Amino acid sequence: MNAEIRAATLPDLPSMVELLMQDAERRQAHDPALWVLANDARSQIADAVTFALTAEKQPFRQQWLVAEADGRLVGIIHDARLPVPPIYAGKWGDPGLLMPESFVTRDAPEGTLDALIDAAEADLRALGARILLASFVCGGEWHESFRGRGYEPLTLYMSRSGLDNITQPSDVRAATDRDMGGIVARSAENGAVLHQLDAFWAPHPEADARFGAWMRKSLTFTDRDMLVIGDEGGLDGYVVAQPASRLHFPPAHDISATGVIDDFFHRQYADPVAMQKNGAGGQALLQAAEASFTTRGITTAFAVCPAAWTSKIALLESVGYRTAMVWMIKR
Repeated sequence: MNAEIRAATLPDLPSMVELLMQDAERRQAHDPALWVLANDARSQIADAVTFALTAEKQPFRQQWLVAEADGRLVGIIHDARLPVPPIYAGKWGDPGLLMPESFVTRDAPEGTLDALIDAAEADLRALGARILLASFVCGGEWHESFRGRGYEPLTLYMSRSGLDNITQPSDVRAATDRDMGGIVARSAENGAVLHQLDAFWAPHPEADARFGAWMRKSLTFTDRDMLVIGDEGGLDGYVVAQPASRLHFPPAHDISATGVIDDFFHRQYADPVAMQKNGAGGQALLQAAEASFTTRGITTAFAVCPAAWTSKIALLESVGYRTAMVWMIKR
């Protein structure tokens, strides 16, 4: 008997919470330091799902689908249309994303996982998504299913836990408004490498102006630190140490002690396959970001890295980062 795949409704909420708690506990068992369960995990899940099912105004279009067999839920999947960040051209429109908070019970009918993915893909395609992204943390069955459907690794999310008493390197300093030109120039180099690695990251014609405006605004935020290495007239690199967000962390998890390193570039790994000077400058930027985190009580760093940027991956691995989550792409 096959499971029935359908859109979730509010009466499904108690069963959905149970499935998503099992999903969260599985992630926690995989990496307890990164996937910390919130003390009120059940209520956080219930609030997030209720909002997704009932709110008229949503931050983006999202859909919960469930698998039902013998009168009970045995699987769940969450999909969304992900807005293209303003620095990218987005020539294929907003991609569809299969979120990491997706789960199938061990006693679900055979084929339930694939049926859920089929339904989520069909939902996103019907909305006009030409590019599909899929994210997963653990569970080889999800990875194998995505690979079998033609998904390929796009982005790695690499983590390092146990941050404590980290010294700020002397050659890294806080960014000022006078550094904006250098940061934008290094960002343009970063964007060129991204585009070289995958056409998905084609830059918007106004990418530099938009990024510069965002960096200037970011200077006013008190929840993050912008750090640079090099002189004002010739910066070698920059990093932004910022708080984690719900885009990458399902609602069951406490993200108060997790920081994200996304905007991060140094000239020493501008060649995506060969790192210069053992990446010492990049290591200094990472150390500075981690030192920033520890002053804010953050003990785990979560760094974003393109899957094809081998020199940047090598840099992160050299200081203890390991892959924690993968986003894959299907064109």
